[in-house]
Amino acid sequence: MSVALSPDGNRIASGSFDKTIKVWDAATGRELRTLAGHSDLVMSVAFSLDGRRIASGSHDQTVRIWDSETGEPLKIFRVDDQKIIAVAYSPDGRRLAVAAARKDQKSWMQIPGRDHSHPRSGWNQSLITSLAFSPDGKRLASGAYDQMVRIWDAATGRELTTLVGHSSEVWSVAFSPDGMRILSSALAPDATIKIWDAGIDRKGTILSGHENRVRHVAFSPTGGRSSLPAWTILSRYGTYRRPGKSEPSAATSARSGK
Repeated sequence: MSVALSPDGNRIASGSFDKTIKVWDAATGRELRTLAGHSDLVMSVAFSLDGRRIASGSHDQTVRIWDSETGEPLKIFRVDDQKIIAVAYSPDGRRLAVAAARKDQKSWMQIPGRDHSHPRSGWNQSLITSLAFSPDGKRLASGAYDQMVRIWDAATGRELTTLVGHSSEVWSVAFSPDGMRILSSALAPDATIKIWDAGIDRKGTILSGHENRVRHVAFSPTGGRSSLPAWTILSRYGTYRRPGKSEPSAATSARSGK
């Protein structure tokens, strides 16, 4: 259901239908440990900036904080009658944004203050599927069932801008390491990835080629190439290609490298 790369790029955390979180060696694919405790599917996982903690959100109405090295549970937060859909650590590791959903599919989003004593929260008319902080921690991006990407002020919870362009539910959002761009992906039949200038570009550049839903997108921590198949962003408004392709293809017609 969800994956997260550790800040040093050495480990991957995955949340699953089997109600567990697994931590993997990113280089070898070897399973390092299993974090068990949730009683329903795990919708979202996130590493803290120092990589020492993993946050997980589940349909069991809890957010859990784990020691990523030992797998020991550190804290449990319960939200009654609301399924947890998404969690995101702030870059300083002192805040954890949480999105939850009621039975009527309206989403609740909370962005705790830096001292955890003055949370900012509010209801969104459409179910929020994903959250991502900007690298400076000042903005929070969200994707939702209403096909929109929204940018929020992380200090006040005020909506700053709305990015419109997907034609299906937005399932994943991510900020680039420099905070200048946002990636978003959508379910089928849209099944595209869009690159936006954060808060400016209202149209977005399209990366197409997937034939089914795109559940997760991410920038590499350094912005460089990975050994895993990925889109390579060559320029702001230029062309985009997959690693290993000799000729780059236009952003509007790039394929998924099958």
